[in-house]
Amino acid sequence: MSDGPMSKEDVERHNDAFAREHDIDAYYADSGVVIRTIEERRIRAIERLLDVRPGERLLEVGCGGGHVLSRFPQAKLTGVDVSGEMLAKAARKLAHLDARLVKGELVDAGFAAGEFDAVICTEVLEHVIDPAALLREIRRVTRPNGRVVVTFPNDLLIDRLKRAVVAARLTKLPPFRRIGWAGHYHLHRWTVVEMRSLLEADFAITAERHVPSPILPIRCCFLCAPRPFL
Repeated sequence: MSDGPMSKEDVERHNDAFAREHDIDAYYADSGVVIRTIEERRIRAIERLLDVRPGERLLEVGCGGGHVLSRFPQAKLTGVDVSGEMLAKAARKLAHLDARLVKGELVDAGFAAGEFDAVICTEVLEHVIDPAALLREIRRVTRPNGRVVVTFPNDLLIDRLKRAVVAARLTKLPPFRRIGWAGHYHLHRWTVVEMRSLLEADFAITAERHVPSPILPIRCCFLCAPRPFL
């Protein structure tokens, strides 16, 4: 969890620092085989769960460098991110697609209720000040029978696995050389049960996938249907 309150400006600086210190393009292209395999399976899970059809309006909240949105060329794309550093990368990545990019918080973007057919929020909630508020806004901008995919890193499991690799002195082996072994930029950490509870305040979970497998859920992917506003 966060150690104290952060302003929106703090979060923007926090995410710009992350973007400068961690080259997102290199992360997807040049990470070790373990990371590349997990992240490719995460994106494939998103593709299969969301099942985006041609011409649908697709929003990604926290779009980063545009690597996930680029997998949906059939859709009308919108990406929102607080980091100008990330959006510059996304603009280059998505230049050939029907895409618009918006800088700032989702709540300040001015989207209409029900504007999007489908929404992606992948590996984002752990970086924001108020995840529950962001989920409420995602619910608002998704059409009533739309689809939302949210994914989380299973930090508690990841930390246990990292400790085991370090303890076994395996960090120099090829599969593990490019994994970061200390520190991260996450403000929140959840168990899988806590992830479900967080989502179920605003959504019905209709499908769930774990990457790379159910017995090793390093990434947890949820397909959600927005609950009606009363």
